[in-house]
Parts: sequence; structure tokens; C-alpha cells
Amino acid sequence: MLFIKPGSMGDVIHALPVATALHRAWPHTDLVWIVDPRWEPLLEGNPCIKATHLFPRQDFRGISGMKKAWHWYRGLKALNAGMVVDLQGLLRTGLMARFSGAGRILGLSDAREGAGFFYTERARVLKNEHAVRRYLRCLPSMGIAVPERPEWILPAGTPYLAEPLNEPYIVLHPFARGAGKSMDAEAVKAFLAAFLAGSRLRVVLIGTGDDQQESSPRITNLIGRTSLSELVAILRNARFVVSVDSGPMHLAAALGAPLLSIHTWSDPRLVGPYSETSWIWQGGEIRRQNLAAAPLAEKPFRSSDAVEVGTFSAAVSR
Repeated sequence: MLFIKPGSMGDVIHALPVATALHRAWPHTDLVWIVDPRWEPLLEGNPCIKATHLFPRQDFRGISGMKKAWHWYRGLKALNAGMVVDLQGLLRTGLMARFSGAGRILGLSDAREGAGFFYTERARVLKNEHAVRRYLRCLPSMGIAVPERPEWILPAGTPYLAEPLNEPYIVLHPFARGAGKSMDAEAVKAFLAAFLAGSRLRVVLIGTGDDQQESSPRITNLIGRTSLSELVAILRNARFVVSVDSGPMHLAAALGAPLLSIHTWSDPRLVGPYSETSWIWQGGEIRRQNLAAAPLAEKPFRSSDAVEVGTFSAAVSR
């Protein structure tokens, strides 16, 4: 089976329970996952995945890239897939499915960019439900029951040895790609001041963004300094995680880390942590994640909100 989900970090994490359920139901089926090379470490050592097939999208830009892409797409037939599951639902992934030569191609009913024209069947998905649940809806089309509890299998990760984390800590991840999602420098400073005033724990800063943080004996600044494998280990061992809506937030939720996710305009029902033991900040309020609750009004995350979240995090991480 060819499993197509190159996506973003969050996309790959949200699709992992489907791969687990497929393997549990069909243990003798070899599942080959098409993935962006950046996210391949998330699949390392996973017993449900026979192999990965890298989709080096960055190499396919420009005139020379088009030639490379053509050869890459034509090479998919050599994988000898009997079936394809496309959970990305875009034109490029529909083309992957067609070029594979598989006789059965299953996609989702909300596929975009004409991808659905390449499918032999579509699994119906519902509006306003979390991405994890949307992806799991492909299983009944294959005669597989949707698991009551989605199962994530993730690597242990690689310890960060350049600056060993030998004492309890929380993680702050303030950066995201979407406009208006990231915490600004003033909000980060306000969070750090409020948290450190109420807790003796260390704060570990992670992510890729504009590093403007002041040094402190109880702040370990790893912004731009960790691999994905190291990030997995850091999140897995954190006492608490505070993150904007981003891939690392979804990774923390899948790892079962205690978590608060910050949502300025994104809908927590659809893209929040898939964990109702997690906390979310939205619309100026801190509350438990509820996958059935309608979102509150959009609100920017200001320094005053960061103080509230910092104080709250100090209390719940004790």
C-alpha cells in the first residue's frame, strides 16, 4: 500500500493513527509512506511502516526541477503498489496516486485542486471536525473499524547533548508560520517574567524564528539549535509545554505531554491539540480543550495575555 501524506509536520502527526490502525488490521500489508524529507525522522523505527519514499519538493522548483519531478513521478510505478491511500488531497498527490499505477485509489471527499478525479473511491468526511478524525474516516472504506482511541507511535528522540537538560523544565514554543499566530518579543518576555516569578522550573525555548530573548540562569535558549529528533526528546521529557498553534504543538499532544496551546484565529476544534486533557488559550480565556465546543471570537495574543498564561503555567506545572 502506498500511503500519501507528505504534508507539514502537523499533517504527518495527524495521519499517524491511520497507519497504526491499518497495520493492526492488515499486519501483512507493506505500507510505504510518501513523506517530505524534513518529517521522515517522525517515522523512524515505526513498526507499522515498511519503508518511506521521499518527496523532495524543494528540488522540483524551476525549469530543471520540472524535469526532476517528471522522473520522480514516473518512478512511482516501480513501487508496485496494489492500493493507494491519499490523505493529502491535492493535485500533486492525486497525480502521485495515478502515476503509481495502483488499481485502487482511496481519497477523502473534501480533496481539492481536482485530486478527486484520480480516485476510484472517496471516504466521506464531515465538516468542522478535527483533522485526526477526518483522516480516520478512510478506514471504514477498507472494512476497518475506527479505533476508539487513536494510537501514535513516535520515536524516542535523540537527547540534546550540547547543553544537557538534567533538571525539570517546561518548554515554550512561540513561533508559527501562519500570520498572527506567533508570540511577539514583548509577549515572550512577559510570559517568561510571569512564569519565573511563580516557579522554580527551567524554561527551554525552542523553534525557528527571530531570536531576541535575554539570557537568564533559568532559561535555556535552543531556538534554531535542535534537530527534529532532538525536539522529540525535549518535548517527551517536558514537565509542561506552552506553544502557539504549530507542528511542535501537535507533536507535544501526540507524545502525551501536558500542554497549553495558544490560538489567536485558528479553530481549536479542527487544528487544536487532539487531547481533551490539554489546555487552550483562545479569545482571552484559558480552558480545557473540547473538540465539540464552538470557537470563541478571534483575539490577538498580547503581553497581558502572556502574563496570565505564564502565571497559569507556573501553577499547573508544579
